[in-house]
Amino acid sequence: MDLTSASAIVTGGASGLGRATAARLVEAGARVVILDLPSSAGASVAEELGDHATFAPGDVTVAADVAAAVETAAALGPLRALVHCAGRGATVRVLDREGRPGDAGAFEEVVRLNLVGTYTVLSHAASAMVQNEPVDGERGACILTASVAAWEGQIGQTPYAASKAGIVGMTLVAARDLAAKQVRVCSIAPGIFDTPILDRLGDDLKAKLAAGVPHPARLGEPDEFARLALAIIDNSMLNGETIRLDGAIRMAPR
Repeated sequence: MDLTSASAIVTGGASGLGRATAARLVEAGARVVILDLPSSAGASVAEELGDHATFAPGDVTVAADVAAAVETAAALGPLRALVHCAGRGATVRVLDREGRPGDAGAFEEVVRLNLVGTYTVLSHAASAMVQNEPVDGERGACILTASVAAWEGQIGQTPYAASKAGIVGMTLVAARDLAAKQVRVCSIAPGIFDTPILDRLGDDLKAKLAAGVPHPARLGEPDEFARLALAIIDNSMLNGETIRLDGAIRMAPR
């Protein structure tokens, strides 16, 4: 899909996977709207990326914020691409150390952000895409972010793994749902990537994580995620699929 003169939305675009993707989309000729929290570095990232990038402060769990970002994108050009990267994790076990039920509130918060937020963004973006005139038989492409934790969640990742598994389950159904409208849906399931979320870890622990990746034995680079996102957008036969991007890692229980 040619993104020249089109618009794109990247959620979580102020850092990490989203920032790298926003940069690649600008390079591909799209006008990119970065949807991220007001407290994020979204404004400065948009400024760095130049005239083809716009910051739309908002929360992906708030429908009005998402709708405003979609409206901003549609005003810049037909919205033809979504890359949804916003999300987070939290440590919640089924039982705490005293044998009491785990924190249901924390579980719900993560699922709401990662899974409900994904649906909110996807549905609003798709609603704009179906208004587009088809180009080469398609109106738009939506890329969601799952995780290898959807299959191999580690101890303490209960809400994160559950929410990411939900995204995997949503992907094919959404693709089938939107097929008649000529809008594609795929997901990327990253392994361990060198993003700001790992900055709190020491170099020794990061090196240990990298050594656990079979090949290449290193952490993933955000630009590798971004390049796959653009390849999915470009290849109209990719639809309804979740693609692992993980160097063949299979996560251990802990």
